[in-house]
Amino acid sequence: MNIQITRGRLIDPANRIDETRDLFIADGKIVGVGSAPEGFAAERVIDAQGLVVAPGLIDLAARLREPGFEYKATLESEMDAAMAGGVTSLAIPPDTDPVLDEPGLVEMLCYRAKKLNRAHVYPVGALTIGLKGEQLSEMAELVEAGCVAFSQATTPILDTRVLGRAMQYAATFGYRIWLQPLEPFLSRGGVAHDGEVASRLGLPGMPASAETLALYTYLRIARQTGAKLHITRLSCAESIDLIEAARKEGVDVTCDVAIHYLHLCDMDIGYFNPHCHVLPPLRSQRDRAALAQAVADGRINAICSDHTPVDDDAKQTPFSESEPGTTGLELLLPLTLKWAQERKLPLLDAVARITSDAARIAGIAKGGHLSVGARADVCIFDPEAHQVITRQTLKSQGKNTPFLGLELPGKVMYTLVEGTLMYEAA
Repeated sequence: MNIQITRGRLIDPANRIDETRDLFIADGKIVGVGSAPEGFAAERVIDAQGLVVAPGLIDLAARLREPGFEYKATLESEMDAAMAGGVTSLAIPPDTDPVLDEPGLVEMLCYRAKKLNRAHVYPVGALTIGLKGEQLSEMAELVEAGCVAFSQATTPILDTRVLGRAMQYAATFGYRIWLQPLEPFLSRGGVAHDGEVASRLGLPGMPASAETLALYTYLRIARQTGAKLHITRLSCAESIDLIEAARKEGVDVTCDVAIHYLHLCDMDIGYFNPHCHVLPPLRSQRDRAALAQAVADGRINAICSDHTPVDDDAKQTPFSESEPGTTGLELLLPLTLKWAQERKLPLLDAVARITSDAARIAGIAKGGHLSVGARADVCIFDPEAHQVITRQTLKSQGKNTPFLGLELPGKVMYTLVEGTLMYEAA
């Protein structure tokens, strides 16, 4: 279908565009920006006056819970949530059941996602077989099956020799490794930041050093092997300094942060709110401020949702026994807008962290921008509209979020995937 999006504020960070322009779509691609190509005839016109027209959002960490955890969420429910959130591309961590360590499993997930004809799915393969940290996965075969990177999800590798071999192999073929820094012994059993709040509430603490010690190790091995490294879901201030120091030494490293770490800290646990049980734990107010500033100035390259749907039974338990995780696909845009407003950051820069910057990390050349010839993945939203987040407004099967009851800015009005209108707000 030929679609013309007219009178919208076009925000395209990759091309540094922030002005009123029309967008023209045909055959699933963008065929014109500002002016229509010769012979173009629109079959549908979307009036975007007062709205922002941006690239479809790219989420670097979204668990869709298939295969293996369908009682928590399904591909269908989470794809619906992605469309409602304007998220058109999703990187999927490998900690499914079974683990994404075989080409057949990756191909099956990609096939299921493609059949639903909604968001694009980019699997992140398991770095080691079964995420056990013992034997390297068949990376070349996993790449052929569709994997864009390799990760251990939240399972650290105990044997650093195995990690060294993995990075050396990945460096040889140019594969990027995505690691969440968690030192296995310091992080074991911790459910809250090791500080005053955890002590007062009697919760097992996880110190910031559980992140920084693992991160230091990863960066040293990456420097030695020349591996391309992406650090996922930072939580503390010292990690930013370590990454900056490694970059000055020539380490090829990028990093992201989950959106809830820019808004919440350990104080928000309140009276044992299980929706605030996340991994790594919410850190101090100082850490939160440092992370927010680092995203604003570009030292942290991207924002993700760390979308992890959890069923009610797993959350309605004592805090330390509850399952960590928060739902975030539908909140990625509103929370990013709220963060940008609080820091008086230009909308162009804020949108970059969840579109073009994320696309570069995931190696998605066809998405994250609105250039002529690009895939027509588009998110159209009203930046002035506010909505109260409730269980009823969330399309995700997971209703576990600490932001329930809050009014947030930004409402997605339309989501297009390859030129097809997949979501339209009521």
